Amino acid sequence: MGKNKPVIIALVNKAYVEGEISMLSLFLESFWLGGENTRYLVNHLLLVTVDQTAFERCKFSRLHCYRLVTDGVDFGGEKLFMSSDFIKMMWRRTLFLGDVLKRSYNFVFTDTDVMWLNNPFLRLSPDENEDMQISSDQLYGDPWFEKNLMNTGFYYVRSNNKTIALFDKWYQMKDNSTYRNMKEQDVLVSLMRNGLFRELGMKVRFLETLYFSGFCEDSRDMNVVCTVHANCCRSISAKVFDLTVVHQDWRRFKRATAKNETSPTVGYWSGHTGCYNSWRKNSTKKSKIQQKSIKPS
Repeated sequence: MGKNKPVIIALVNKAYVEGEISMLSLFLESFWLGGENTRYLVNHLLLVTVDQTAFERCKFSRLHCYRLVTDGVDFGGEKLFMSSDFIKMMWRRTLFLGDVLKRSYNFVFTDTDVMWLNNPFLRLSPDENEDMQISSDQLYGDPWFEKNLMNTGFYYVRSNNKTIALFDKWYQMKDNSTYRNMKEQDVLVSLMRNGLFRELGMKVRFLETLYFSGFCEDSRDMNVVCTVHANCCRSISAKVFDLTVVHQDWRRFKRATAKNETSPTVGYWSGHTGCYNSWRKNSTKKSKIQQKSIKPS
C-alpha cells in the first residue's frame, strides 16, 4: 500500500472476529457484494487488531494485518457501547490514526460495521483543499453545517499540518476533566463546536446520507448508496442480525436490477429490528432508529 494509493483502515478485536457469523465476515463479504467496484479495495485494507485472536484471524484471512499492543489493557471481549473499556479502545484508535497521519498517509477510516456496497471513493470529493470528509448520523442539508450529527465510524482525512494538529489536540482531551467519560466522537464534536476546525483553518465536509447511509438515517436510493453503517445500535449481536438483513436486501435489489424487475419490496430497506430492540432491552434511552422502510427516490 503506497502513499499515493487509497489506504483503508479498520480496527477489530476478538468480539468482532468470532461467532457463527462475525462482524468481520460481514464486512469483508460486503466488498464482494459490491462487485468489481469494491472487490479490489480489500487489497488496500489494513486491519488493525487489538488482541492476539483478532490478529490470528486476520492473518488466516490473508489480509494486511497490524497488531496494536496496549500495555496492561485487554481489548479482547465485547466493549458495550459507552462502557469504560469501549471508551478506552476508541481513544487508543485515535492515537494510532494520528500516528498514521504523521507518516504522511491519507486514509479512509471505517468501522467494520460499515458495509461497502459501492466504491465510496467515487463519491468522496477530490478537492485537495478539503481536509476531512466525515459521515453523519443525520445531515441537515448543508454539508458544511457544524450542527450535523457527526459519526466517526467512517471518514476520509488528508495528511497535513492541520489534520495532524487536530488529532494531537483531540487525543490530548482524553484526560481533560471536562471530557472525562465521554467517547472520542463526542469530544471531537465539542471541539468542533467550540471553533477548533475554524481555528486550525480546516475545511471539513459532512457526507450525504444518500450515499453514506446508516441505521440512523437510511439512504433513500439503493441505486446510489455506497456504505451502510449499523449506527444507532448498542450491541454486536444486534448489529450482526440487522447487517445480515442488509446483505439480503442488497442481494434481492441487485437480482431485481439485473432482471429489470420491480416489486413492492425491491428498493426498500428492511426495518432494523435487532438494533431497535437492543436499546429497548438494555437501556432506558429511546432509540434514534426510525422504524420505517425507505422508498428510493
